[in-house]
Amino acid sequence: MAKDLFYLGSYKNLDKLFEKIETAKAPEAFTTAFLTEVIGLKSTSDRPLINMLKKMGFLDGTGRPTESYGLLKNKKVARAAVADGVRKVYAPLFEANEKANALPTEELKGLIAQVTGSEKNIVDQIAKTFNAIAKNADFSNAAKPDANKPDNGETPPPPPIPLLPPSSLRSEFHFNIQVHLPANGTEETYLNIFNALRRTFS
Repeated sequence: MAKDLFYLGSYKNLDKLFEKIETAKAPEAFTTAFLTEVIGLKSTSDRPLINMLKKMGFLDGTGRPTESYGLLKNKKVARAAVADGVRKVYAPLFEANEKANALPTEELKGLIAQVTGSEKNIVDQIAKTFNAIAKNADFSNAAKPDANKPDNGETPPPPPIPLLPPSSLRSEFHFNIQVHLPANGTEETYLNIFNALRRTFS
């Protein structure tokens, strides 16, 4: 089934967008006013960048910065965070080819056409948008630390292997039987009790 993929009419200011997000104070809400007055992108053609940030998971539906937005302000992981956002927005491409970000332009266009079934000019716009965003991304690292690794970065030791008993050992069972003899019983009574036990366990 054909999938719709995101594209921008103008992507020339993507580099500036991510640079300014890194240095500017995170807003309560990423509005058009914040885009124009703080980020400095005043053209109406740049307004769809807000929607792009939402699709990438950096803003919620109301424009409020998410936890991932904070990663954009950390120079060490910002490019990896952008890569995570690209994988989210263009998930159908990565499902079809997990190395979509490394494809030459013509092969990328072929993959986009395969996934979307769109006409050539739309495919071109999607490819250009994809490449413009991916230029700001680092696909070799994950933005968030692996929860399975300890904070010191060391590889955790493997879990202990449960010890099994050697196959040569035999399990033996011991029964302790207590017999309460009546104090006023006769010798014949005692003999009958022990004979009954002998017949039961012989």
